[in-house]
Amino acid sequence: MTDTLIGDDIKARVDKAVETGMATAVWAQVHPDKVAVHEGLDGRTRTFGELNANANRLVRLMRAHGVQAGDAIALLCTNRMEFADVLFAALRGGFRMTPVNWHLKPEEMAYVIDNCEAKALFADIRVTGAGEAADACPQLKLKVSIGGELPGFLPYETLEDFPREDLADPVRGSTMLYSSGTTGRPKGVYKPNAQAVGGYDAIYDRAVDKHICTGPGYHASPLAGDIRRALNNGVPTVLIDKWDTEQVLRTIQDLKVTRGHFVPIMFQRMLALPDEVRAKYDLSSLKRITHGAAPCPPEVKAAMIEWIGPKLFEYYAGSEGGVGFTVGSEDWLKRPGTVGRRPHKAAARILDEAGNECPPGVPGAIYMSLNDQGGFTYYKDDTKTQANRKDGYFTMGDVGYLDEDDWLFLTGRSAETIIAGGVNIYPQEIDNELIKHPAVEDSCTVGIPHDERGEEVRAVIQLKAGYQPTEALKAEILDYAARVLAKFKIPRAVDFVVDLPRSEAGKIQRNKVRAPYWEGRSRAI
Repeated sequence: MTDTLIGDDIKARVDKAVETGMATAVWAQVHPDKVAVHEGLDGRTRTFGELNANANRLVRLMRAHGVQAGDAIALLCTNRMEFADVLFAALRGGFRMTPVNWHLKPEEMAYVIDNCEAKALFADIRVTGAGEAADACPQLKLKVSIGGELPGFLPYETLEDFPREDLADPVRGSTMLYSSGTTGRPKGVYKPNAQAVGGYDAIYDRAVDKHICTGPGYHASPLAGDIRRALNNGVPTVLIDKWDTEQVLRTIQDLKVTRGHFVPIMFQRMLALPDEVRAKYDLSSLKRITHGAAPCPPEVKAAMIEWIGPKLFEYYAGSEGGVGFTVGSEDWLKRPGTVGRRPHKAAARILDEAGNECPPGVPGAIYMSLNDQGGFTYYKDDTKTQANRKDGYFTMGDVGYLDEDDWLFLTGRSAETIIAGGVNIYPQEIDNELIKHPAVEDSCTVGIPHDERGEEVRAVIQLKAGYQPTEALKAEILDYAARVLAKFKIPRAVDFVVDLPRSEAGKIQRNKVRAPYWEGRSRAI
């Protein structure tokens, strides 16, 4: 199957269609029976023709209930086919769609639905508390249940009452994601000037390429890359609703997956499989694995490259955007730990606390140019918007340094910096070393109260299977730390936990690990 099945130039058609959210309509004409969405290895499938038809029907359904271009809608849905239907309806109906984190408590879901000013809500019945969240949002004009019945909701199948033909008057819509922030309520990242995502991309071999979406679709990178960009380019995607390490390997092998987005904890779980289990699966179809969202320990990344080859491609960005920090495997192996090279001098700056530019090798706050990514605001929160700005640049709170050749290295987050006796200590640097110990599955270093020094370094460790949390093992890990870390970075003690708390993006929630140590104190620093 090629892109020349019809006479018109496909690239020109897709690039034009993406401006009104109709790129998938092009592929529905080219190959209507090609599978667009797989629900895992053995689940349901949706063809490009069906996906396109449902997007058209959903727009008409919403219009019939008074939801018009310019209105916001909310999607509370796990990784299932209907997620793609609603997304592409929003993109052609002129709606601003917010995918809601379905792991939140009902009152938190309701906050996001209300704050984004949604007029319609599409809710998966598998999401606990979806109905309760909807009941708290009286502004909703339309409520639709996915996968079954919910009181007060129209069933998803109602869309079948509406025509499937392409819209005569499509209007380009958008998405607005909510930042996961470590404190306070999540905030919508509003990008009214963002460019259309998913124009024709020559990197794809549409005869064979297939994405795997391993993270929840409500996160920025899975949404943009594995769902939106892939499907706009006529490339199928495989939606993984729940991580199962061996099943993911089997899915890659059996569906011949070529591309996907992963986070470091997924790499660690894959590497933790016995050699004989990993050897059972043929992963040779993989061409490129993109990763980001959380720092990847160098040893983990090196082991992945050794296993599957130089196919890892890292980026540094966030829900707020980025400026093009990327690095392929070959360049990374020459500079282990880098997250990419500054694309040009004005793209990003490293600033000290006084706002001065840091010289190469000196860590400081990372500020990225607003001009390079179209700009954004935190929705209905001017105070937060202005708090992360400085002279046309914004920061996500990360700390790092540029080397002499403009390669960026992360050392931590300013909110997580440990200050012991007036010395700044960046916990990610410590975690990158502790994870090398054979017993350590993962590490989260935090600052805990110290009467004299303000804070002291404490390592909170999740052990690999087969290791027991003994005092002897604590001593062994501390002895190891003393060999590999500068003295002021060495943890003063180790605590073991069964699991470290993570966001659904795979990031360790350092604030949750830190909080119990500061409980009952008027200050947490």
